[in-house]
Amino acid sequence: FEQPSDKIETCFSFSLEDDTGAVIVQTAPGKVVTHRGGTITLPCRYHHEPEDVDPNRIRIKWTKVSDAFQFEDVFVELGRQQKAFGSYRGRVSLERAGPGDASVIIHNITLQDYGRYECEVTNDMEDDTGFVNLDLEGVVFPYYPPSGRYKLNYHQAEEVCRQQDAILASHAQLHKAWLEGLDWCNAGWLEDGSVQYPISQPRDQCGRKDSPPGVRNYGYRHKDDECYDAFCFTSNHNGRVYFLKRFKKVNYLEAVKACQRDDAVIAKVGQLYAAWKIQLLDRCEAGWVEDGSIRYPIVNPRTRCGGPEPGVRNLGFPDKKFRLYGVYCFRRNTDVQSTQAPKETITKPANSTRSI
Repeated sequence: FEQPSDKIETCFSFSLEDDTGAVIVQTAPGKVVTHRGGTITLPCRYHHEPEDVDPNRIRIKWTKVSDAFQFEDVFVELGRQQKAFGSYRGRVSLERAGPGDASVIIHNITLQDYGRYECEVTNDMEDDTGFVNLDLEGVVFPYYPPSGRYKLNYHQAEEVCRQQDAILASHAQLHKAWLEGLDWCNAGWLEDGSVQYPISQPRDQCGRKDSPPGVRNYGYRHKDDECYDAFCFTSNHNGRVYFLKRFKKVNYLEAVKACQRDDAVIAKVGQLYAAWKIQLLDRCEAGWVEDGSIRYPIVNPRTRCGGPEPGVRNLGFPDKKFRLYGVYCFRRNTDVQSTQAPKETITKPANSTRSI
């Protein structure tokens, strides 16, 4: 299928500390949008006064900022010194489109890259910052494990999403999913540690029938002691999910082996949701997926295909010995090479006295 194109705002907003500020930073308003595996530019420009400042004295630093005001270093440059941090190593570089360009390019976007980024430009004792929001195209889905509803503390919720090729969703992602029609009457963890659930059709079992539609919020809960479901988020994947055509139904172990014989693996729940949402996979046949549940994706609702709304139907977790279903497989693309940023340089100019 055709990958969604990267999207970026083209205008800039101004961030000015004071009338005499030696550094003024400009960043894009709104957000920039891409998809997992894509390459995106986070725009940031600056100018400084006086204009004849030695460029080797300008420090550019990018940081990721979480909702809880926790900071994760991404990239820093001072003169000819550069350093990328953590999972960003080998994936980030400056755009260098001309003087005053502090924009950073991130390659091979991951689910974890979603969020808010700070661009900081420092000239000796003067500095200014701007912010860019990176959004991903994808899908939010509710998840509970084979053990049943409300069995996951926060850390377990993080782990089950990861196991199903996803991450815990943010409030913004859940709110967007609610605007698109997601209606789910079980509370689940979000990435900020809050517990929420989206209601499009109020009813007595879901916070009273006379209450307005919206995203119900239980607030921040104890991450170790309290248990709920999870709301996971995933984006497109470098591969294809498909229903394996067979002449007979299979049990779970036979399903795993059947995908392996077809040079594939059994699909994860997140991969099936991404295929439904992004690839528009529509199949009215129930099949095993990796967590032992039985599901099938419906884009165009029709008679005897599980109800009037589009979605991924879930028939639960049957005994894995039952030979009652088919299987959904995932085959990774092998002809797409990843793009990496140029290797960072750590050469230190002889006249530099500052450390990055």
